[in-house]
Amino acid sequence: MTQVQAVLRRLGPAGPLAVVAASLPALGGFTLLGTLKWSGPWLQAHGGLGLMLYVAGFMVLAGLAVLPTYALAVLGGWAFGLAVGCPAAIGGFLGASAIGYLIARRASGDRVVGIIQEHRKWQAVYEALLGSGFTRTLLIVTLLRLPPNSPFAITNLVLAATRVPPLTYLLGTLLGMSPRTAIAVFVGAQVGFSGRPAWVVVSGIVVAIVVIGIIGTLANQAIAKVTAAESERG
Repeated sequence: MTQVQAVLRRLGPAGPLAVVAASLPALGGFTLLGTLKWSGPWLQAHGGLGLMLYVAGFMVLAGLAVLPTYALAVLGGWAFGLAVGCPAAIGGFLGASAIGYLIARRASGDRVVGIIQEHRKWQAVYEALLGSGFTRTLLIVTLLRLPPNSPFAITNLVLAATRVPPLTYLLGTLLGMSPRTAIAVFVGAQVGFSGRPAWVVVSGIVVAIVVIGIIGTLANQAIAKVTAAESERG
């Protein structure tokens, strides 16, 4: 048995859940983005019902790690524009976060914390980052959620398995994911509403990509500094 297989076995139900969370959203994301030309107009044509279906679908599909939040946010922008699509997408990922947390917490139990406690440095970092009060934990959760390459489903699993308090988890998720979600909705709105000149659409997408890159770089640097400092203390 390899080391990876041994760890997955010790994780119990959380092991297969991690495999699904790491692979399924990417496949689902490409599929959803490929259907925007009909799914966006269909939701838009159904008005308030379409908006409710969008938010409910966002919650369930992202919460169950079927679709990634970025693709669903782009769909919101495509179908409803920035003003409506942004709050709808934020509501969707908050609901999805709650669903993902409940599933992951039930599946993981205390297994992950038990593994961490077997290693002194891991335990020191864990206590320093997630066991040092509301403010520090909120900061870490927010920073983990900021980068656009931070996988939503896997992060749900990690935060739930390490027993981050639910309120801190949801608030940090809101603070960290709102900027990148707004950018994804903006991109969807730019592409979906094709009445704008091409140069406006292209320049808007370029600016969005640059902003995403800056946010991700700053967040990753902050996490690296905090983790390195706490590891040295441990």
